[in-house]
Amino acid sequence: MSVLVDERARELFRGVDHVGVGVVDMDAALEWFSASLGFSRVLFDYTGELPGLEELTQRRRTRARVAMLASRFVTSLGPGRIKLVQVLEEDGTPPIPGDAGWGELGICEVCVHARDVAAVHRQLVEARGCTELMAPVSAQVTPFGVDVDLSYVADPGGGKVEVLEWTGLRRALPGEPRLEGVNHVAFGVADMTATREFYGSLGFVHLVLESDGYFEPMRPWYPREMPRQHMILALPGQGAGIEPVRLHPETLDRRGQWGHCGPMEFAIGVSNLDRAYARLREAGVQFHDEPQLVDVGVGEWRYVYFEDPDGLYVSLVEARY
Repeated sequence: MSVLVDERARELFRGVDHVGVGVVDMDAALEWFSASLGFSRVLFDYTGELPGLEELTQRRRTRARVAMLASRFVTSLGPGRIKLVQVLEEDGTPPIPGDAGWGELGICEVCVHARDVAAVHRQLVEARGCTELMAPVSAQVTPFGVDVDLSYVADPGGGKVEVLEWTGLRRALPGEPRLEGVNHVAFGVADMTATREFYGSLGFVHLVLESDGYFEPMRPWYPREMPRQHMILALPGQGAGIEPVRLHPETLDRRGQWGHCGPMEFAIGVSNLDRAYARLREAGVQFHDEPQLVDVGVGEWRYVYFEDPDGLYVSLVEARY
């Protein structure tokens, strides 16, 4: 594997900190993600300009309302957060990319770990009125034969939310059926080898699954003949994981505009943004701007967006709130 950073520098990286989700109505989205998914801890709620996004948004400035949410039931298999973004420019939040099958180039989903998928899914669909995208199924994933339960619902913007329990890795803590934090983010890629090498060097080294075939429950999600899906799921030592997907025979570009409805970006947490930025620049990684600092009222939010192998919307983030 090509190494972008050495072992010592890799300690800077702390897995997926959060997944960014574009929304049209922030107040309604806050209620839904709190009441439906359990992300009720509002770490900050900021309205204002977001510097350093000029290359991503093709705007001289980008104003948005941003709310960073944490689950009240965070666990080691559900450690990640969700960031809601409502674009406040005159055109508003861009629509979700149309005609996109799961695994096309771009962000596929946000996956939330659960205790008792069937019960949680029933609550979401029957009590909360969520749109069901896939009824609960149980599977044993390759190459290690790990047992997993999963289902899918749609968020208010039409984005896919996976409800998952890694029953073969660790049983959830005792208690009532519930959703925990983000387990992983899934995204479509053009070259699986390049993606594995790039993110492996950032600490995503613990392979949980690798499959190359057809997951039949997803067939209705494709507006064309269902392609073969090569996917892996890699967890870091801490933080949430990644699930890159390569479709065959082709992967269509469905990245959309930054801030679009539904899952649209993710951020990798770092212990020191300046050091992580310097190390990746030394390794040849391209950045869209220099590290930014935004005062969110309860502390400082520091971030910088970089160029991953597929030009996805990905950032490094240092939370000081």
